[in-house]
Amino acid sequence: MTWREQNLPADHPSVRSGRVGVLLVNLGTPDAPDVGSVKRYLAEFLSDKRVVEIPDLVWQPILRGLILTTRPKKSAAAYRKVWTEEGSPLAVITRQQAEAMQARLGEGVLVDWAMRYGKPALPDRLQAMMDAGCDRVLLAPLYPQYSGATTATVVDKVGDTLKGMRWQPALRTLPPYYDDPEHIAALSSDLSRQLDQLDFEPEVLLLSFHGMPERTLHLGDPYHCQCRKTARLLEAAMARPNLRFVTTFQSRFGRAKWLEPATDDTLVAEAEKGTKRLVVACPGFSANCLETLEEVAMEGRDEFLEAGGEHFAALACLNTSAAGLAMLEKMLRRELSGWINE
Repeated sequence: MTWREQNLPADHPSVRSGRVGVLLVNLGTPDAPDVGSVKRYLAEFLSDKRVVEIPDLVWQPILRGLILTTRPKKSAAAYRKVWTEEGSPLAVITRQQAEAMQARLGEGVLVDWAMRYGKPALPDRLQAMMDAGCDRVLLAPLYPQYSGATTATVVDKVGDTLKGMRWQPALRTLPPYYDDPEHIAALSSDLSRQLDQLDFEPEVLLLSFHGMPERTLHLGDPYHCQCRKTARLLEAAMARPNLRFVTTFQSRFGRAKWLEPATDDTLVAEAEKGTKRLVVACPGFSANCLETLEEVAMEGRDEFLEAGGEHFAALACLNTSAAGLAMLEKMLRRELSGWINE
């Protein structure tokens, strides 16, 4: 029973309130690895004006007439390569992270999870939290680096949802944690653990971040700088003088110029100049997903080996590793300060 419930008059109608919620949010995933599901997902994702900053009059005919008639088939095939019995890797891992945080934070906090695009839908889960009595909610976008196309669009969607609520919760948002000492320490610890388990000694650790159009940098988006800072801090923390660190950006889309150097081009270039043993980590992703499991671990491996490389490994994201869960708990508790009793 909350303090509000304890102080209600005896004849007051029952009202669910006084609870604290934590809502973990990640990017999204189709419901299934089939063309129809992928098409619906891509239509929602690529219609977001934060993601594609092109006027609808120009963009929508391209999206509806070309992209959504060709890309879903290719993307569905890629999703089938990584789909699990439990479903999409990103959804499974995010759910597991939420379950772990519920166990760690205890009954005083309600922990749930949502996807910005696809299901479980962000508006539905926020309303469910209110229905469960959470009038204080910590929104936790699981993007270490801030971008208008990721963190901002989560906040936008929550704002749109709040517009339809007569009774709105008090809201806090987990800040970007690209240079948070807890995050750098967790990455350093978990990546070092994985490196030590390899059966070869890598020459290069390639840190691959999701790409963005270069124009976003010039428009003031801090994403590029935050990725670079994560990479610098991580290299210093890992302190491996015999390992060369290289920072790249993956997942280029369309004809516009994207942040460079590109991951796929760099994998080929490294092999062609004589690098034989290379590993890739993706410190911009909080959980493994299509981009890390298929684009990097499968396509990237083929590109490197076909260009002359000999040993390749793709390291896992923090996921539900001991270091990753400990980091997430500490950050959430910090942001919940004053709302929960330690």
